[in-house]
Amino acid sequence: MKIITETLLLSELKQMAEDTFGNLVKAVVDIEKGLIAVDAELHSDLEALLLEDGSKQKNLWGINLYPEIQGDDFVEFDSLINMRPSQGNRSRNIESDETRKKIIEVVTKRIKR
Repeated sequence: MKIITETLLLSELKQMAEDTFGNLVKAVVDIEKGLIAVDAELHSDLEALLLEDGSKQKNLWGINLYPEIQGDDFVEFDSLINMRPSQGNRSRNIESDETRKKIIEVVTKRIKR
């Protein structure tokens, strides 16, 4: 597990995918700090790592990254940690278009193709 504070090369992301799930990498994005934690079996482990680093729960969202896919399907907005009725998110999917946009901005900034 690691927190990406600078950039991560797509080739590194592909290697992470091959080493774990084969075609995806689980990640948690801090939309306030602009950070991504990657490379764990569970989103909750990445969430805990970011919380220990000073992130706030309300800013953390779980996603899956598919390094072999380009375009909109590169990011999947699905994780158990996203179920937050108190924030208006009642499913594993991220329902807010604004939150999705912020996540894409962080992913685009941190992962270089």
